[in-house]
Amino acid sequence: MQYRIFGRTGWKVSEIGYGMWGMAGWTGSDDTESTASLDLSVELGCNFFDTAWAYGNGKSEQLLGELVRRHPDKKIYVASKIPAKNFKWPAKPEYRLEDCYPASHIVEYTERSLKNLGMERIDLMQFHVWDDGWADRDEWKEAVLKLQKEGKIDRMGISVNRWEPENCLKAIDTGLIDAIQVIYNIFDQAPEDKLFPVALEKNIAIIARVPFDEGSLTGTFTMETTFPPGDWRSTYFVPENLKNTVERVEKLKPLVPQGQTMAEMALEFILHHPAVSTIIPGMRKEKHVRQNIAVSTGRPMSQELLAALRHHRWDRTPTSWSQ
Repeated sequence: MQYRIFGRTGWKVSEIGYGMWGMAGWTGSDDTESTASLDLSVELGCNFFDTAWAYGNGKSEQLLGELVRRHPDKKIYVASKIPAKNFKWPAKPEYRLEDCYPASHIVEYTERSLKNLGMERIDLMQFHVWDDGWADRDEWKEAVLKLQKEGKIDRMGISVNRWEPENCLKAIDTGLIDAIQVIYNIFDQAPEDKLFPVALEKNIAIIARVPFDEGSLTGTFTMETTFPPGDWRSTYFVPENLKNTVERVEKLKPLVPQGQTMAEMALEFILHHPAVSTIIPGMRKEKHVRQNIAVSTGRPMSQELLAALRHHRWDRTPTSWSQ
């Protein structure tokens, strides 16, 4: 496992982290399987884990807390997220701060997360949605400073809304935000335009989420792919999105290097950028843990392949199904 410095925190984090949504928010989750996969990831050098209260109403946080206690000799960095008070994803410009992140709500849900985790302090707490129209408001700033002063959180971050990578630049300017979690993958290259240069300039950590475009960049989807009722992907990959996505994935397949999978290529693409601190793929099975962590070799992607992948950028805007 290769490690990178997590922005100005100075933390040395695994460049392949662990996204824990699928362990509590998707169909097919199995606690025994999840526990084995989590333990294996720690054994292979993973030390950054991202969860949220919204992932199973605290279930994912509980699994992470148990993992930390099973490995007292390891430094495991814990990142969680505060849901908006109106429990709507994503935030919209017309939403008021009072409806999403009043100070009392920020404190309450941090304390709920601490209880679920069974911990006294969270390394990185994040706003699960955000709108930069709130950046200048004092209420959220005071709540963050209060939680830090009380030792309940170390650092604060933002998980940026889907396909809105620049909707956090004003918040970064406040000096209170240490990390930005953003969708970044072969299709979604827009963070490179403005967010990544700012992150490098101001030493802000970048957490790359959705590295496989919710699974499509594993190369296994077809026009007939369906998901079980209750699986979030059944509402995301509506016919319109599934068709467009599969067509684009098919155009990528000839570029996959011999001996590699598309998933490995997808991770290598993300790792090429120096602004990225860690990637958080979801990994419910041990085989996926081994496959994803094996990509962390320190060997850069070839410039020829990188240049070819640049042509597969897909600029999208939020829709009714993109959440």
